[in-house]
Amino acid sequence: MTHQEHHRSHRSGWLRAAVLGANDGIVSTSSLILGVAAASTAQNDIVLAGLAGLVAGAMSMAAGEYVSVSSQSDTEHADLSMERKALTHHFEAEKEELAEIYVERGLTPELASQVAEQLMQKDALGAHARDEIGITVVSQARPLQAAFSSAAMFTIGALLPLLVAWWAPSVLLIPLVAVASLALLALLGALAACRTFRCTVRY
Repeated sequence: MTHQEHHRSHRSGWLRAAVLGANDGIVSTSSLILGVAAASTAQNDIVLAGLAGLVAGAMSMAAGEYVSVSSQSDTEHADLSMERKALTHHFEAEKEELAEIYVERGLTPELASQVAEQLMQKDALGAHARDEIGITVVSQARPLQAAFSSAAMFTIGALLPLLVAWWAPSVLLIPLVAVASLALLALLGALAACRTFRCTVRY
């Protein structure tokens, strides 16, 4: 019987940006709508203000995520460049360094040396990036993916209180938007948890 595990750590980059974007979309847009509505503004103007907040917020989230994740990506590229130079000029020393890492993880010195040698024969930079620096394909920074996920989910999150404000009667607009926003935040948290953990862990 084959045992298979479906790990979800590869989702962490875009899922973090998506959840943050959706939360911010709900909170900022509903807060804007409630603030404008409290000033006894006409419903059409309230919806227009919410729509303006949606557009501005989506652009801001995209730019913010891109700059933030780009900083991480620049740091990763700098570390990889440094490691590439070290492998060019000090290959044997880098092999010993990698072997020491494996010894610290529990391998015998002889086995650690063999593992380091074989891994570096296949992909020396990849071995050091993964085991020395901690950069993997799964964890590698992706600025465009984070920016798109954040902007898209902000738009979806902002649309929900905006639709409630457009649909609700004027006298009930404030309480309905407030209640709907709280319910949407709770639902989003539950969906994100279920998406990550499938609600149950099966063995």
